Amino acid sequence: MESKQRMRGTTHEIQQRAKELRKRMTFAEQVVWQMLRKHRQHGFYFRRQHPVGRFILDFCCAQAKLCVEIDGPIHDDQRERDAERTAWLEAAGYRVIRFRNEEVLEATHLVAQRIQAVLEDGA
Repeated sequence: MESKQRMRGTTHEIQQRAKELRKRMTFAEQVVWQMLRKHRQHGFYFRRQHPVGRFILDFCCAQAKLCVEIDGPIHDDQRERDAERTAWLEAAGYRVIRFRNEEVLEATHLVAQRIQAVLEDGA
């Protein structure tokens, strides 16, 4: 049975997986989510575990066409897949910035500054 296409080119299965991921965010993702929620006061609304096409983005600001990805150890083994994902998103007009879990947990203020700089640069 073929999956029915949903909004943004996603399938029901991808949307269900995104919902599961929102319930099981890593600690680093939780830290970034709290940080990104504060951007709402500056007019930037981020979604977490947001499906776009066949991908689920860790964080996405549709208005700024910005994706923020938090990479844990598993990403060491999937560099090619991550590069394909980034290329697909950039071809769709998104900017993608990536942070390692360690960066988020050890230098949260620098992560926040970089995200803010990218938001201001694209505004």
